[in-house]
Amino acid sequence: MCIGLMVPELSGRYNQTQKETGGREMGYISLYIVFMAFAQTVTMLHMFYLRRNHSTILAWFMVILMFPFPAFILYFIFGNRKVRQKSKKSTLVLHKLHQPDTAALNPIETVLASHEIAGTTVCNEIQLYFDGVDAYNALLHEIRNAKESIWISTYILHNDSTAKVILEALTQKASEGLDVRILIDAVGSYGLYIWQRPLRAFKNAGGKAVFFMPILKHPLRNYINLRNHRKIFLFDERVALAGGMNLGKQYMGSKPEKKRWIDMIFRLEGDAVFSYAEIFLADFAYASGEEKTAVKRVIACSERNAIQVVPSGPDMSSDALYEALLSAIHSAHRRVWIVTPYFVPDETILRALIIAKHKGVDVKLIAPYTSDHWITDIGRSSYMREAEEKGLEVLLYQGNMLHTKAVLLDDYAVMLGSVNIDNRSLFLNYEVVSFVYSKPVIVQMDEWVNTLITHSLSGMTKGSKKRVILENFMRIFSPQL
Repeated sequence: MCIGLMVPELSGRYNQTQKETGGREMGYISLYIVFMAFAQTVTMLHMFYLRRNHSTILAWFMVILMFPFPAFILYFIFGNRKVRQKSKKSTLVLHKLHQPDTAALNPIETVLASHEIAGTTVCNEIQLYFDGVDAYNALLHEIRNAKESIWISTYILHNDSTAKVILEALTQKASEGLDVRILIDAVGSYGLYIWQRPLRAFKNAGGKAVFFMPILKHPLRNYINLRNHRKIFLFDERVALAGGMNLGKQYMGSKPEKKRWIDMIFRLEGDAVFSYAEIFLADFAYASGEEKTAVKRVIACSERNAIQVVPSGPDMSSDALYEALLSAIHSAHRRVWIVTPYFVPDETILRALIIAKHKGVDVKLIAPYTSDHWITDIGRSSYMREAEEKGLEVLLYQGNMLHTKAVLLDDYAVMLGSVNIDNRSLFLNYEVVSFVYSKPVIVQMDEWVNTLITHSLSGMTKGSKKRVILENFMRIFSPQL
C-alpha cells in the first residue's frame, strides 16, 4: 500500500525535475539564439557602416554563426583595418622631394600620384642581396661603420646566434653614444616581448628598444591584428637596407645554413632613404610615445636609379599600393611575374591576373612548394588551382622556404619589399615596398627569378575530393589569412 502510494509521488517528482531541466536547456538555447542574433546584427551593422566588401562580411558572418561568443569579441579586436580612435597612429604622409611630370608617369606612378604618394626619385644607388651570408655581412658592415645613428624596424627579432651578434654590435654602438633605436613587432617577436632579458645590456648601454602595439597593454584598444611588418634598417639617415628579411639565422648569418629561407634585401643610398627614414620615425614615435624628430636629407649617390617608396597599412588614408598594383596588372603587355610565400589574393587581384592572361600576358605565380604555415597552404590552394585552370603558370619552388616578395611588371618596374600577395599584407599590416624603375635592377631580378623557376615544379598536385572541399571552404576565411 505504501509502495503503491510512493511510486506515483516519485514519478511526479521525476517528471517535474525533467520539466525544470528541459526548461533550463530551452532557456540556454533561447539565450544562445538571442546572443547569436545580437552579435550578428551588431557586427553586420558595424561592417555596413564601414562599407566592408562582401567577402569580408561573409567571412565574419560565418565565423560568428559557428562560434558566436568568441567571434563577437574577436571581431572588435581583429576586425578593424583603419585605426579609428583618439590614440591611433596618425596618417602617414611622405614629403615630396620632386614635383613629377604628370605627362611622363607610368601606370603605377599615375595611380600613386592621385593618392598624393611621394613621387619617384632618381638619385639612388641600389644593390640587391639574395644570399643570407651576404645580407648579414652587409648589415654588420653598416652597423660597425655608422657614425651618428642606427634605426632598425623588424617584424621578427629572434633570440639566436645571429641576433645575438647583431645585438652585441648595436649595444657597442649605443655605448659609443650613437642614437640606436630598435622597433620590434610585439606579435612577430612575441617570445622576445614576453622575455626581454636579451635586450637588457642594449638598453643599459643607452639603446632604445620598443615594441609595436604591445599585446598585453590595452589589447582591446591596440588592434593586435594590425601588425608592423615593415623591415627597415637605417644608418646615419644615409643608407637603408630593406626587403623581406627579419633578424635571425633563419634569414641571415655568418655562414650558410642548410634550412635557411630563400629571401632578399636591398641596400639603398640616395633620396629614397629619406622616405624610409620618415616611415621609421613615424612608427617609432607612435610606439614609443616620443616626439617625432625631423628627417635629414642626405644626398650622396653616384648612380641614377629611379625608385618610388610606397608604404601601406592602417596609417595610410587609402589603399594606394593595392590600386597601383591592380593598375599595373591591368596595363601589363608582356608579363606579370609574382614571387610570394603566401598567395591568398582577393577576388579583384585574381580576376585582374586572369584577364591579363586572356590578353596574352605571361602571368607566373612562384610560391614555395610548402610554406611555414599549413593553414595558409590550404587557404591558397583554391586560388592557385583556379589560376591554373584559367591558364596562369603556377610554379612551386622545391628548395628551402621561399620568403621573397617581388613582382616583375613588363620591363619597366619591379616591386620589392615586405608585401605578400594576400589580404593580410595588402589590407591589414603596416608594410612598405619600393617600386624600382631601373633596367639593370629589373634584369638582375629577372635572372634571379629564372633560377627559382628552374628549381620549381609546374602546376598543383591533384587533391582528393575532401581536400578540395576543405580548400574551397577556407576561401570564406581568406580575408583573415
